[in-house]
Amino acid sequence: QLQLVESGGGLVQPGGSLRLSCAASGFTLNNYAISWFRQAPGKEREGISCLSSSGGTPYYVDSVKGRFTTSRDNGKNTVYLQMNNLKPEDTAVYYCAAKRGSSSYCLMSSAMDYWGKGTLVTVSS
Repeated sequence: QLQLVESGGGLVQPGGSLRLSCAASGFTLNNYAISWFRQAPGKEREGISCLSSSGGTPYYVDSVKGRFTTSRDNGKNTVYLQMNNLKPEDTAVYYCAAKRGSSSYCLMSSAMDYWGKGTLVTVSS
């Protein structure tokens, strides 16, 4: 069964850090572009980062650039999202998603092939 499972969410104070993990089973992540999305309460889901299957510099949206870093560990079949200097507006459910082939359109929900169920990140004092 093809599956993505996120972990690492929780409650953190503003300025704090969290590392989210996205573990795959049933398929090999290094053949896929991996994106992170988030959905804040009352808002639409938005793509925030994309890591191509071939490596290279990940793409980040402006709201997280310089604070978030995504990386993959092919040996563990896992992708990570390191989140630093968290802000209350980062509060959301975070999802990882995988896309076959190229990383084109990898920040579009409709382009993704597999999804995790999400992990909640709450940034609050």
